[in-house]
Amino acid sequence: MKRAIFFFSIVFSVVVFSGCSSAPKKATEIFADRNTASKQLDLANYNANRGQYEGALVILEGARKLALSTDDPSLRIRTSISRGNFLFALGRNAEAFAEWESAASEGDASGEPVLAALARIYSIRAKIVLLDTDTGTANVQELTQQLNREMTAAKSDANATAVGNITLGFAEKQMGHWADAESAVKKALSYHEGGLFLEEAAYDWFLIASIRSLAGNSNASLEALETAIRFDRRAENGFGLASSWQAMGDVLKKAGRDGEAQAAWRRAADIYRAIGLNNLAENVEGKYK
Repeated sequence: MKRAIFFFSIVFSVVVFSGCSSAPKKATEIFADRNTASKQLDLANYNANRGQYEGALVILEGARKLALSTDDPSLRIRTSISRGNFLFALGRNAEAFAEWESAASEGDASGEPVLAALARIYSIRAKIVLLDTDTGTANVQELTQQLNREMTAAKSDANATAVGNITLGFAEKQMGHWADAESAVKKALSYHEGGLFLEEAAYDWFLIASIRSLAGNSNASLEALETAIRFDRRAENGFGLASSWQAMGDVLKKAGRDGEAQAAWRRAADIYRAIGLNNLAENVEGKYK
C-alpha cells in the first residue's frame, strides 16, 4: 500500500508541475555534449596546427568519446578525419589511412557526402605526399582523377573545396607543373585570405614558396615565405613561423647566400625551442653548428 501511495504522489507532482503555466518549456533538443565535443575538436586541431600532434591526439580522445556517446554522425566523421591527419603527421601512416577510410565509409552510410569526400581527399593527399618522397613509380595522374571525382562531390562546401585545391597543388607539384600547382593553391588561398583563416593562409603561402623554389625561382620563393611569416605572426603560430624561417634558410642556402641562411636557421631554432619542440630545434641547429 505504501508503494502505491508513493507512486501516486510522484505521478501527481509531475502532472501538477507540467500543468503550471509558469514552468519553463523543455528544450526540444540538447546540444551540451555535442557543443563540448566540437570545442574539443577545434582545440585539438589548434594544437596540431602548432606541431603538438601528440597533445592533439589526447585532446581529440575526449571529443571522440562525446561524439560516440551522442551518436552524432558529423562529429564522429570529423573527429575521425582529424585523427587520421594527426596520425599521418606522426608517421603512423597505416593507422591514418584506416581512419580516413572509416570516416569515408561512415560518411557514405550516414548521408554525409561532403565529409566522406573530404576524408578521401585527405587520403589522396597523403598518397601523393608519399609518392613525392618515395623512389617508387608515382601514379599521380590516377590519384588526380580520383581527386577530381571527390572535389565534384564536395563542391558545395568551400572548406572542402579549398582542401581539394591544396591537394591538387601537391599533385601538380609532383608532376612538375609549377604554374598549375601555384594556381591550384591560390584558389584555396583566395578562400582562406577572404575568410581570415590566418594559419591556413600562411600554410598556402608556405606551399607556394616550396613550388617556386623547386621551379628555380628563389627570390619569388623568399617573397612567399615572408608573406607566410606575416600571416603566422598575426596568428601567433610559433610552429608555422619556425617552419617558414627554416625553409627560408634552405632557400637562401640554395641561392648561395650562406650568411643569411645561417641567420634564418638560428631564428627557426630559437622559435622551436621557445615552443618546446627541442627535437626540431636540434635538427635545424645541425645545419649551422
